[in-house]
Amino acid sequence: MVNINFKGKSIIQNHHLSVKYHQLVPVKEKSLTEKVSLNDNLIIHGDNLKALKALLPTYAGKVKCIYIDPPYNTGNEKWAYNDNVNSPMMKDWLGKVVDKDDLTRHDKWLCMMMPRLKLLRELLSEDGVIFISCDDNEQHRLRITLDEVFQERNFICNIIWQKKFSPQNDSTYFSDNHDFVICYAKNKIEGDTTEGWIRNLLPRSESHDKRYSNPDNDPRGLWASSDLTVKTYNEEYDFPITTPSGRVVNPTKGRCWSTSKESIEKLIADDRIWFGKKQSNIPRLKTFLSEVQEGIVPLSIWTYDEVGHNQEAKQELKVIFSDIKLPFDTPKPVKLIKRIIQLSTNDDDVILDSFAGSGTTAHAVLDLNKEDGGNRKFILVECEDYADELTAERVRRVIKGVKNAKDKNLKEGLGGTFSYFELGDPIEMESILEGNKLPSYEELARYVFYTATGEEFDPSKIDEDTKFIGESRAYEVYLFYKPDLEYLKNTALTLERAKALKPFSGKKRLVFAPAKFLDLSDSEFIDKHGLKGIEFCQLPFEIYRIKG
Repeated sequence: MVNINFKGKSIIQNHHLSVKYHQLVPVKEKSLTEKVSLNDNLIIHGDNLKALKALLPTYAGKVKCIYIDPPYNTGNEKWAYNDNVNSPMMKDWLGKVVDKDDLTRHDKWLCMMMPRLKLLRELLSEDGVIFISCDDNEQHRLRITLDEVFQERNFICNIIWQKKFSPQNDSTYFSDNHDFVICYAKNKIEGDTTEGWIRNLLPRSESHDKRYSNPDNDPRGLWASSDLTVKTYNEEYDFPITTPSGRVVNPTKGRCWSTSKESIEKLIADDRIWFGKKQSNIPRLKTFLSEVQEGIVPLSIWTYDEVGHNQEAKQELKVIFSDIKLPFDTPKPVKLIKRIIQLSTNDDDVILDSFAGSGTTAHAVLDLNKEDGGNRKFILVECEDYADELTAERVRRVIKGVKNAKDKNLKEGLGGTFSYFELGDPIEMESILEGNKLPSYEELARYVFYTATGEEFDPSKIDEDTKFIGESRAYEVYLFYKPDLEYLKNTALTLERAKALKPFSGKKRLVFAPAKFLDLSDSEFIDKHGLKGIEFCQLPFEIYRIKG
């Protein structure tokens, strides 16, 4: 496989591993829900690299579809590299706007994208898929990078999206009327693979069914005719056919019939061949509407009349934000994201967009849920200051209803809820015993449980009275902790606390605490007091050892 090299690659290749877990701080007043929860639809304000890492304890391996619309790196977007990587060269990049004159703009873009792509892959379910919008500026570099992160064999398609409906007559060379949407599966089903992404068929429309015109009122129902010849020539399939009127016909020169003489004779006997109203035309194969697939196989070219265009997307935003001037030059239309969701998810899956921008992905999820009664969830991450005033505000408005909208569903309101979170302080284990920036009990429980077990954390399982925080395939996990320095200085796993844990069930009982005042190496002592299966893990140093 061909690998791409760029400045800083060796430095950032594993940067995602060193990114600290950060607290996700709920903001009730910016949410639209009765109870703020990480299991709700989510809008997260903060750096998307840190936010993706913060989502791992809850959503690793749970996201079915990812759509991202990162900067196209045209040189006009005024984005800056802001990942605080421990490298003099990359520290020199921090905060500097990337423009067309920046000779390292492609290197910076790839250094920004690679760690995010690696975390996005961790968040994808085994049967998940990612779609990424881009244009010619980085399309070829992105493809090679995705080959490396997702593996070349998991490439699905480079979709062409017709983003404009009119030509640019002032273009120097060609009118740029399309973008790309690159698609990779986490696991592509092929060969002996049994688990992986399976694309859905697109819904049939009235226009598709109108093709089945039934010109001779066949009692078996509506049908359409299709060419009975093929261009892959086979001499055995090149023979004359006598029509019911007596006319003898042959395939067009260089072509042949699509099947054998015996098969065609059977099709004629079964009235599956159409010879035209006068029974003398070149034969065509009848296909009945009742026999066709319930959906349509998607094409690799998506036209603006199918999935919308940039101008339509701007108009959608103007309807929702008639009172606000918007900073988005090239928003994506709702129909484009709905197409992606229709192809890639079932009605209860999670969809993630970590470059949320104007919030189109959330709008599309809610719109589709309204149409088909689905319960899909969205997760949006937006780092810019407009995360609340524009990204989240759009979601609030489409949920409640937009009075001047022509679309009936949007006018009435799409319904739904979301919880709003800010990216908080990092969970720095070294500072816990020192009492600096102490996380909440739930935040530390999420961090401890995921890091120790590698499995999804369920906050509903927490019982602070018994210190139980959850159960994995191999462990029951307990956490003795409060965000209070005096408690941490004076709390330890004692015999009394150990005996109060749930009885041994066959799974190891991992107990995280600042200290312990009992000997768990004495088997006689363990048997006497019923302490079998308890393994003490001292905060903060023992977490990584367990998972390994």
